[in-house]
Amino acid sequence: MFKKKYLSTEEALRKLQAYCAFQERCHEEVRTKLIHLNVFGDRLESIIAQLIEDDFLNELRFSKAYVGGKFRIKKWGKIKISLALKRKKISEYCIRKALESEINDEEYKKTLQGILQKKKPLINDKNDFIIRNKLIQHARQKGYEYPIIEQVLQQYIFRTY
Repeated sequence: MFKKKYLSTEEALRKLQAYCAFQERCHEEVRTKLIHLNVFGDRLESIIAQLIEDDFLNELRFSKAYVGGKFRIKKWGKIKISLALKRKKISEYCIRKALESEINDEEYKKTLQGILQKKKPLINDKNDFIIRNKLIQHARQKGYEYPIIEQVLQQYIFRTY
């Protein structure tokens, strides 16, 4: 029968240092990993405190990396990114700071413009009202805010002369 292996605090700390060094992690991911390694209670809290003290674990740095990646690679909007970070139990302060520092307003609009321009030809309809609504729906699913969507649609997609 399989026996659970119990790690010493030092072994668990070394494993988690390697885990955090591989890529940025949030506190919740580290907590889950420690529980998976059968580390609980005060030992768990002391390891997390040590990781924070040694700068292996930094919520603001994680938030910035997460925001940058989801925006630049997946082209997510601020709403979707914020909700994902909230699910990871990141503080409002870290979320706000990361969004401010990692997403430039002009780049944000250009990204949304690109998403909408790419989607428009894929919509099989001739009615501008339906096309517009489908584009709005697509942008909302990506996590963009309605006022920005409207602005981009008016300026770049459905120009009125």
